[in-house]
Amino acid sequence: MKISLFYEFPLPRPWSDDDEYQLFQHGLDEVELADKAGFSTVWLTEHHFLEEYCHSTAPEMFLAAASQRTKNIRLGFGVMHLPPPINHPARIAERVSTLDHLSNGRVEFGTGEGSSVAELGGFNIDPADKRAMWEEALEVTIRCMTETPFSGFKGEHVEMPARNVIPKPRQNPHPPVWVACTRPSSVQMAAHKAIGALSFAYTGPEALKTRVDGYYQEFAEKGAPVTPEINPNILAIGGDLSMMVAKTDEEALKRLGIGGGFFSFGIMHYYMTGMHTPGRTGVWELYEQAVKEDPTLAYGPGRGAIGSPETVREFLRGYEASGVDEIILLLNPRSHEGTMESIEIMGREILPEFIERHEKLAAEKAKRLEPVIEQVEKRRQPSDAPLFDETYSFGGLPTGRGGKFTAGEIPEAMAEINEGRVKAAQAEKEAREKAAREQAG
Repeated sequence: MKISLFYEFPLPRPWSDDDEYQLFQHGLDEVELADKAGFSTVWLTEHHFLEEYCHSTAPEMFLAAASQRTKNIRLGFGVMHLPPPINHPARIAERVSTLDHLSNGRVEFGTGEGSSVAELGGFNIDPADKRAMWEEALEVTIRCMTETPFSGFKGEHVEMPARNVIPKPRQNPHPPVWVACTRPSSVQMAAHKAIGALSFAYTGPEALKTRVDGYYQEFAEKGAPVTPEINPNILAIGGDLSMMVAKTDEEALKRLGIGGGFFSFGIMHYYMTGMHTPGRTGVWELYEQAVKEDPTLAYGPGRGAIGSPETVREFLRGYEASGVDEIILLLNPRSHEGTMESIEIMGREILPEFIERHEKLAAEKAKRLEPVIEQVEKRRQPSDAPLFDETYSFGGLPTGRGGKFTAGEIPEAMAEINEGRVKAAQAEKEAREKAAREQAG
C-alpha cells in the first residue's frame, strides 16, 4: 500500500493579512520534506468559493512550485474539475501537460464533476448535466493530449474545432487518469472505464475491502478502456484519514487540536445541511460550537493516522489489509511545526515497512492482472473521433456576427509599428543626407 498526503488548504477565520501566504509557504515546506521522507504522492484538490474549508483553487500553481522543490514524490490533482464552465478541456490539457514536463513526468491526473451548490451554482452548472459534462470533457482532454492535431469535437457541452494542443505530456501517452468516487456506483463506473478510483471512505477499512474487491471484480468482468492508457487502481481518502504523528498519542492530539474533524464538518456545511453567506458565515466558528456540543466530532486515535508511531502503524496496517492500493492522509487544520515533525517520524519509523511490502505486492499484482488486462483491452471500443481534415486551415482576421470585423487591435498595432518604421527610416535617410551635405561642404 502506498501512503500519500492530501491537501485542501483549510484556513479557519479570523484571518490576518499574511495567513494565505503562510498557508502556501508552509505547504511547500511540508511537501519538500514529504518527498525526502518517502511519501508516494501529494494530492491537491480543486475547489472554488469554499472559504475556510478549502483555499486550494489553483492546484496546478502550487504543484508547479512543489515540482521545483522535489524529486520523487508524484503530484496529483485530487481532483481537477472537468465541467467546461470551470475548466475548458484544452486548457486542462495544456496545464496538466506543462506540469508533467516541469515535474519530469510525475503527474497523476485526478478528475471530477463537482458537487457543491457553491461551485455548481457559482459557474451556472445544472447538476443534471455534470456527469455528461465530465464524460465529454474527459474524452476531449485526453484527445487533446494525445492527438496531433486534435481533430475536433462537437457534443452537447463541448464544441471545439481542430487545433494542435501543445505541449503534449511527458508521460506517454498521458498521465494516469483517476476519477473521484463518493458512492459504490461511481467506483463501479471507474472500473468499467478502466481508470483509477479515488474512493472516499468514511467507514473504516472493513467496509473499504468490499469496495476494493468490487472495483477489481467489475474491472475484470466489465472493464472497457476509455483512455489510451488504463489505470487499474483504487485508493482511499476520507474523513477518518487525518494525520498527526508524535512521540505519544497525547502529544499528537495536542498538536492536532480539534482540527481533525473539520474536513467532514466542511462537507456537511457546504454539500449537505449548511447555509452560507459569502464572506460572512464563519465556518470554523460553527465547527467550534459543534465540537463543544459533541466532542466526538474532533477526531483522535482510531479515527485517523493520529498518535504515536505504534498507534499509527497499527491503524495503517488495518487499511493495508483491505487490499487498497494507496491511502491518502488528510492534513486538516493543525500545527505546521507538528506536521513537519510528523512527516519526519513517518519517514523514519513508519513508511519503510509499507514501502518494502508494497514493492513486492505491486509486482505480484501486475503479474496477477496480466490476463485480466488482456481481456479488458479486447473490450476497448474503436475510437469514433473524426479523422483530421487535411484540407482544413485557419488564419486571417477574426470576424464577428454577420462577418463584421470585430478584433481590430492587432491590425491597428501593426499599422502603428509600420508607421513607426517608416518614420524611423525617413529620419535615418534625412540624417544620412545631412551628413553627406556637411561632409561635401
